[in-house]
Amino acid sequence: MDSQFLGIAELSETPSVAVVVDVMRAYTVAAWAFARGAERIVLAGSLDEALALKSRHPDWVALKDGPPAPGFDAVNSPGLLRSADLGGRTVVQKTTAGTVGALAVADASLVLCASFVVAGATARALRGRPDEAVTFVVTGEDGRAEEDLACARYIAGLAAGAAPDPAPFVRRAAGSRAAVELATGVRQGVHPDDVALCLEVDRFPFAMVAAPEDALMVLRPRAVPAA
Repeated sequence: MDSQFLGIAELSETPSVAVVVDVMRAYTVAAWAFARGAERIVLAGSLDEALALKSRHPDWVALKDGPPAPGFDAVNSPGLLRSADLGGRTVVQKTTAGTVGALAVADASLVLCASFVVAGATARALRGRPDEAVTFVVTGEDGRAEEDLACARYIAGLAAGAAPDPAPFVRRAAGSRAAVELATGVRQGVHPDDVALCLEVDRFPFAMVAAPEDALMVLRPRAVPAA
C-alpha cells in the first residue's frame, strides 16, 4: 500500500482514498457518539452552519470544540459524551481541525475518519483496497500533530499487513502538545479522562466512513469484521 501523510493545507489534489486522523479529539468523540447510539454525524463547515442545522432540526445534537455555548448541546469531549443517550439521533459536529480535514477531501472515492479507538477496523477497511494509494490527512497543528502522526503511522502499518506494537505509537501521542494541553487545562470543554480515552486502541470494532448525502458530509459507522 502506497501511503502519504499530509496536512490539510498540503492537499493539492483530491486523493483516491483518504484517512482523516484527529485523535484529540474529533474522531474519538465521533466513535463514542456512535457507541452511544448515534445514527449519523453531520460534519459542519462552520459554527454558523452547525447552528443553522440545529435550528432547522431541533432534535439533532450539536457539538463543538471549547466551552459550552448557546445553541450547542455538547462539547467535543469523549469523557463528557460517553454517558449521553444518543440512540437514533443525528449529531452535528464542528471542530477546529477534524471536520475541516474531512470536508477538504469530500470528493475522494473513500473517506475514512480515524483515531486510535477505531484504528484496527480502519486498517481492515483499507486492506480491501490494496491497489489504491492512501492519503493520511494529519489534521492537527498544520500536519505536525504528534498524536495524529502516530495514529496515522500505526494504521498504515496495520493496513500494510504488519503487526506493529501499538505501545510506541501511543507513547508518542501521550507526549504530544495536544495531550499536555488537555491534561493541564489549557483547552476548555475538557473532562479529566479525555486523554486516556483518546489513547485507547481498538476500543470500537467499526470504521467510520464519511460521504456526501443531500449536500451534507455525513459520517456513519461501518462494521469491518476481523479476518
